[in-house]
Amino acid sequence: MIKYFLILLPFYLASCSNSDSTDDETTTTTSTTSENGSVDISSVVQNVFDSENGVTVNVEGETIIITSTGLPDHKTPYWDIEGMEHELYESFPTYIIDDTDAYDDDAEELSRLISTDSEGNTLITYQNNMNMEMIAFDYSMEIPTNPSEAENKEQTDLGLIGLALNGVPIYNDSEGRDVLGVVAMSTFDSAGAHPGPNSDYHYHTASQLSIYAEDDGSTYPTVNDSNLIGFLRDGFPIYGRQEADGTYPDDLDENGGHIAATEDFTEGIYHYHCSSENYLNTGWYVMKAGAYHGTPGPSSGN
Repeated sequence: MIKYFLILLPFYLASCSNSDSTDDETTTTTSTTSENGSVDISSVVQNVFDSENGVTVNVEGETIIITSTGLPDHKTPYWDIEGMEHELYESFPTYIIDDTDAYDDDAEELSRLISTDSEGNTLITYQNNMNMEMIAFDYSMEIPTNPSEAENKEQTDLGLIGLALNGVPIYNDSEGRDVLGVVAMSTFDSAGAHPGPNSDYHYHTASQLSIYAEDDGSTYPTVNDSNLIGFLRDGFPIYGRQEADGTYPDDLDENGGHIAATEDFTEGIYHYHCSSENYLNTGWYVMKAGAYHGTPGPSSGN
């Protein structure tokens, strides 16, 4: 097994509970339950998405339309790989590897990333591939005000399956037409994200802080916590690996979710959690795999 030295600290983002604060005033989001038992998410959605990062939320009847540029509000090397002068630029992360088994099949391709430090630790320092930049897009995602379980569950596909609160797209555990592998992950920044061939920046996993991290990573969507990450295309929220009390849920269904109360949805709602499985023993935790619980609405922009 591979062992990583991680710094796991709480984040300022909303967790399985959320509130927005401006100066000294705090606005608590609320939700309501309809006659058929589904939860009206519109007030929560309107309050938690980051308008300061260009995200817009509009409620039109029974539909919520969310738009964004897809650019992050946190540090990443993809802001300026060549010049390294952008105010939000940070270096690619480095991790300690105790066991290289997860990398054996791709050892030759990844050998350029492997080094040894003065204490004899084997290190891997991530690096971009041919995708060296990220650009703004016109993303739009439509979700229902009252999401409900679908009779026939649809598998998540390539591309945008949801939006994080900062407007960055959430992807599943696929990379191109293949399952996400260690070569693709070696292009991640500390937030568990990278741009695709179209320079479209997106998250695949929860964050993993570099051993050389200069801060606590509190601007990333989630590390090992209960943060509210965002909403998927079916309208259901997705949270970090933990519950609000710091425990890990043990009753998730095959699609990574369950019905429980959160501080955002005190009457209870179906919601997803990041996987608690150490993906390929790399220290990364996939945000979402499998099918949607509800019916995904239309999206555009990538």
